[in-house]
Amino acid sequence: MAETIRITTPFKKEDSIKLKAGDSVLITGEIYSARDAAHKAMTEALARGEKLPIDWHNQIVYYLGPTPAKPGDPIGSCGPTTSGRMDAYTPTMLDQGIQGMIGKGSRTKEVVEAMKKHGVTYFAAVGGAAALIAKSVKKYEVIAYPELGPEALAKLTVEDFPAIVVIDSEGNSLYETNQAKYRTLEGY
Repeated sequence: MAETIRITTPFKKEDSIKLKAGDSVLITGEIYSARDAAHKAMTEALARGEKLPIDWHNQIVYYLGPTPAKPGDPIGSCGPTTSGRMDAYTPTMLDQGIQGMIGKGSRTKEVVEAMKKHGVTYFAAVGGAAALIAKSVKKYEVIAYPELGPEALAKLTVEDFPAIVVIDSEGNSLYETNQAKYRTLEGY
């Protein structure tokens, strides 16, 4: 079994390019959550020539829609949402300096090409482990777009957030390599 790699944020390009598809990681530091509504708001702001609410350089974005927190907890369950919902906005956001993305599901060819251009890593978080993932979140703070509710841009302080590199900075994808193994089986 491969060793788990520990990552601390900020997450720089030199950190990203060391990771390979299939690596298991534990992320500690600050990451930011934003879903499609926040991505839409940010790309529209950029189109108007406005400054974004945060500097995305060397940051990791988590495609997340949290549930309400129980008393005393910083966040409720916080599993990943389908990353494809952000694909229309992702190349523009990667141009802003995002170095890592966390979500679930495959990405479009355009997103993978933008990842390769910028040396970005795409991590998967396990959707069925949303309550377990929440235990790694030590603080949750809305930064911008509070009117979007759970889709607001928020800062999360995490400790040992579990993820898997599913598409590395060279474009190697577990979605492709693992599926290819099964396509060779008779009857598929």
